[in-house]
Amino acid sequence: MSKVKPAYVAKPAATTARRDSLSVHPARDHAGPDAWKATDMTYLQAMLIGALQGVTELFPVSSLGHSILIPALLGGSWAHNLDMSAPDSPYLTFLVAVHVATAIALVVFFRRDWTRIVVGLFTSIRSRSITTADQRLGWLLIVATIPVGLAGIGLEHTFRTTLGKPVPAALFLTLNGLVLFIVEQLRARRGQASVASTPTPIPVGPPALHGQSRRSQVYTASGYAGGEAGVSAHGGDAQAALESDQRLSRLGWGEAAAIGAAQILALFPGISRSGSTMAAGLIRGLSHEDTARFAFLLATPVIAAAGLLKLPELASPAGHAILGQVLAGSLVAGVAAYLSLRFLTRYFETRTLTPFAIYCVTAGIASLGWLTLTT
Repeated sequence: MSKVKPAYVAKPAATTARRDSLSVHPARDHAGPDAWKATDMTYLQAMLIGALQGVTELFPVSSLGHSILIPALLGGSWAHNLDMSAPDSPYLTFLVAVHVATAIALVVFFRRDWTRIVVGLFTSIRSRSITTADQRLGWLLIVATIPVGLAGIGLEHTFRTTLGKPVPAALFLTLNGLVLFIVEQLRARRGQASVASTPTPIPVGPPALHGQSRRSQVYTASGYAGGEAGVSAHGGDAQAALESDQRLSRLGWGEAAAIGAAQILALFPGISRSGSTMAAGLIRGLSHEDTARFAFLLATPVIAAAGLLKLPELASPAGHAILGQVLAGSLVAGVAAYLSLRFLTRYFETRTLTPFAIYCVTAGIASLGWLTLTT
């Protein structure tokens, strides 16, 4: 007599629940390997990437490029968990959401300046006229934001998911350095020609007292187109900030739009937002400190808008899984961005983009070589 096979008996729900409770990643076990690629981001990784983003977003070295290259170069769980090109990866959402912290740092650092600019915009709307430097600068910032805003809405996701891979990032980082270096060389040649045609710089304003920096004077032959530069626009010097804003407010509408449009290049991973904006400003003839100031002011609404548009994605299952990591990374990014601003606003009072250009070329070529050998 043949034996009758017993009917299949489903396991009790309690057994399944017990197995899930013992699983390290129950969601991963049911959803498959591709559903959890970036949700395993550790808090250490989130905080280190947050610090990296806060620094490199403002330094002219590309935060997106570094956020792609560093995990790939480290390999292991870093490359596995922080893969922007992976299907349904929340890593891009993490990066853009952390940008909000950088925008907050920018607002806090330039809070007095933004107060003047916003008040100027409201008074301009109320009076239906543009009569002051603050009013004009506010409208210039709006005009300069429009091109990158439109491009970001239409192209951001495509660019970052298609090109958000290590090799393209290394190539664009190298290109970023070459552009910065070429712009500095062109500016140096133009500055030498300007100095040769002007015998002696004439200081304007009160002479520097004993123990004070000579930056407190404005020199009419300082290499700035139009003969206005050489005074700090940062570091808590309110009068210097006003003078810088007056110079920036003299930009034409087309010039402001062109400088702002340079930010579109930052959609390519490895191209720096601040670097491309500063390069465009230097070509226009702005001083390093004025173009840095304009780049940081211009970056504030762009970075904030990009981050706020991505925040709703944190409500999705993949985004909710990294909510804690986003908060930790944002806190570190905000502090890092504020400290970077303090350094950079003083750095560009007397220095150039050349060191950053050399770094980008070196890091880009070295990364490309390493990736070629290891893949």
